[in-house]
Amino acid sequence: QVQLVESGEGSVQAGGSLRLSCAASGYTSSSYCMGWFRQAPGMEREEVASIDPDDSTNYADSVKGRFTISQDKSKNTLYLQMDSLKPEDTAMYYCAAGRVVPTGWGLETCTFDYWGRGTQVTVSS
Repeated sequence: QVQLVESGEGSVQAGGSLRLSCAASGYTSSSYCMGWFRQAPGMEREEVASIDPDDSTNYADSVKGRFTISQDKSKNTLYLQMDSLKPEDTAMYYCAAGRVVPTGWGLETCTFDYWGRGTQVTVSS
């Protein structure tokens, strides 16, 4: 059974940094795509960053240049390094994992079938 457990919850001031971790079990991360999502109260869930099995990454425009997603396949752990944090980054952050599937026209997407319970990030001004 696939399990994802996030950690790294914290409260920081604007401009500060936090690192989130997601420990995965029940599968081999080398064959899965993974990502971080966030949801603030009253807002829709937003994909923050994703990483493919080949370590290619994608970021939401709102976090480009500030956040870095990475993975340690030997530890089955996903990370999100968050720098230059802003109050608008305040949200519950979720880790997700799935398989890369083709969508047509040479494009691919991640199924994100599995989700963690989330970890809270609060940034004060």
